[in-house]
Formats: sequence, structure tokens, C-alpha cells
Amino acid sequence: MLNGNTMSKSTPETFFSAIPMAMRDPILGITEAFNADTNPEKINLGVGVYYDDNGKVPQLQCVREAEAVMLKKAMPHTYLPIDGLPSFITAVQKMVFGEDNPALREGRIITTQALGGTGALRIGADFLRRFSPNPQVWISDPSWENHRALFEASGFTVNAYPYYDAATRSINFNGMVEAFQSMPEGTAVVLHACCHNPTGLDLSEGQWDEIMAVIQERSLVPFLDMAYQGFAQSLEADGRIVRRFSENCPYVLVSNSYSKSFSLYGERIGAFSLVTRSADEAARALSQVKRVIRTNYSNPARHGADIVTTVLTSPELYTMWDNELSEMRSRIRQMRERLAQDLSALREDADFHYITLQNGLFSYSGLGKEQAETLRNDHSIYALDTGRICVAALNSANIGRVAKAIARVL
Repeated sequence: MLNGNTMSKSTPETFFSAIPMAMRDPILGITEAFNADTNPEKINLGVGVYYDDNGKVPQLQCVREAEAVMLKKAMPHTYLPIDGLPSFITAVQKMVFGEDNPALREGRIITTQALGGTGALRIGADFLRRFSPNPQVWISDPSWENHRALFEASGFTVNAYPYYDAATRSINFNGMVEAFQSMPEGTAVVLHACCHNPTGLDLSEGQWDEIMAVIQERSLVPFLDMAYQGFAQSLEADGRIVRRFSENCPYVLVSNSYSKSFSLYGERIGAFSLVTRSADEAARALSQVKRVIRTNYSNPARHGADIVTTVLTSPELYTMWDNELSEMRSRIRQMRERLAQDLSALREDADFHYITLQNGLFSYSGLGKEQAETLRNDHSIYALDTGRICVAALNSANIGRVAKAIARVL
């Protein structure tokens, strides 16, 4: 019998011994530091999750009622098709693109269930890398940290187009347009449909018109990431830009997520869609997208898809969901306005109006890296080094303390 020492001496070096430690994800790393903090008054403003005013992740009433309906059906736990639950796909297409969408009527849109918004982005990235002649993609500067990582993992060279102007705390729109005008034809560009992550700054309708015109002129391929539909203005208004792109561009890729809007974070339920020029092209594209899925995770999970489908296809539950989402959106808006008011009262020498111009869960607060570190070290308040904070993590009990801490470190 070999003892431990003998095994150690006889086992050759392997490539595993040379594996370096990977850098921590900036968002998940903040959460790890938060969890290790023993201060009972610690506050996590880093993670992108909606919390209610009690600091809890809510379970929506529409979800509870949908699960009650599902329980009565007692469906067997069989495999789903590679592209996902058919009724989910139909419901998502109607919601995202609109029932009267010409591309949908003509069979030019394909949709597959995905493992959340991240999974949808990766499906699209892998599909693009297989068939796009241009191995480059452009994301906004700044953008969600995982955008760069997942497109690089798919084999793309990732570039960044100007988006945020730190000096004015607004969108650098002229720089954005100039970058789009210089991109080679066929280049893929990732756009945030609403609630830009991390800045919270969204394009106006007029700016979207200009961007769409440049995309058409340069034959660029837009990839719209819509992770927060319903958190800016409304479900209808937030989804309008996707519909406009689908009606005006020959090719459009879309990733959308139901993690935030249904408070279904652990179910990893989202969708990937592709708008093509013809039904025949769509069928061929779907066959290749299904190959991407098959070689990755084979087929998706069912529970989250059943919940979303049940709500989207029930007029009563859909209305309930829309109302609950409106309440979440309203609470975030209240916290955003309260934060700006409190900071303005504490620091009369500074203008915090820019916070109220942002949408969605996040705000580019104006904090720098050293200030974010001071917040963590001295106040047990955790924000990203970029200054991004999750406004949805603020509530009536902690917002006063957060405002005072930020005012001290700015």
C-alpha cells in the first residue's frame, strides 16, 4: 500500500501546479468582503439586486400565484428542448418585440431560453464568433464588468466606445457617435437598452435615432442587452428601443433577463433573440444557435421558464406583475431623489442633481476608488471602486447613514 509520502514522491508535476490565482470578480469580491465584515451596521451597495424597504429580496405575489397554478398541474420533470420551453419562447417574443412586429409575423425572429441574461449574452457571443468575419466587438466605456470577460472568452477582441463623461457626469454622446462612425462594417456593438449598467444614464429618443442611423449607415451589428426592462419608465417604454431596432436593422441580437423584474435571481431565466432578414435565414441561424447550446449545457431548466410563461400568458397575473414592478421602480426613484436631497443638504458646495437623472438599479455616485475604500474601511459601506452603487439597496433605515458617509468622503 502506498502511503501519502510515497504517493507524493512518485506523482509527477502536472500543469495544474502552474495554475495562477484568478483575479476576483469586482462585484462578487465586494460581496465577499461584505460577508466577512463583522460590523452589524454594514451596508452592501455593490451587488445588483433589488431589495424592498426592509432590506429583503421580495417574493412577488404574481410569482407565488403562478407557482400555485403550476403546482396544481403537477407536470413531470422532463427535459426541455434545446432551445427551451416553447410556450416561454412565444410569450417572450410577444413581450419583447410586440405581437404586431413585422419581423415576428414574417418568422424572421428566433428566440431561445437562456441561463439568465449572462447566458443569453454568451449564446450570442459564441454564435457571432462562429459566423462573423470580424472578430472584434465594442462595448461602452464603462460597461458591466462581465461584458468584456464573456466576449473575450468567446474569442473576441473587445474595444470600448466613449459613453460616460466624468467631468460633466453625463453621456459623451459626440464621442460615442464618432466611435461608431469609425467602426469597420460588420462590427458588433453592445448597447444597453435601458438602465445603463453601471452609470444609470440612458440615451434620449433623439440620441437613439442618431445611433441607429449610424449603425445602418455603417452596417454594424447591434447587440442589445436588456437586463432591466421595466425599471426605467415602464415595460412598454423600456422595450420600445428593441422594437425600433428590429424594424429598422437587418440584424439585431437581443439578450433579456427576468432575474430583476421577477425577483427570480436563483432561477437563471432569460432569453436570447436574433432578428434576421428572412424566415429561411432565421431557420438556419436557429440550427446553429442550438448547436452552441447543445455543446454548452444541452438544454435549460424548466421552473423559472414555467413561472415567467404563466405570468406573461395570464392577463390577471401580468397586470399584477406590472403593478408590482411599478412599485419597485417607484421605490428606487424615491431612494434616488432622497439620496440627492440628503447629499445636497450635507454638502451645499456640490451639485447632486445628476443622481436624479439616472435610471434603474445603479448610480454612478461620483465616488473615486480611494473614497470607495474609505467608505468600506471606515464606515462598513460597500460600493464598487468605480463609484457604482446599487440604489435599490438603499432604504428608509440606512439612507441617512449612507448619505452622511458619502458626504464625508467626497
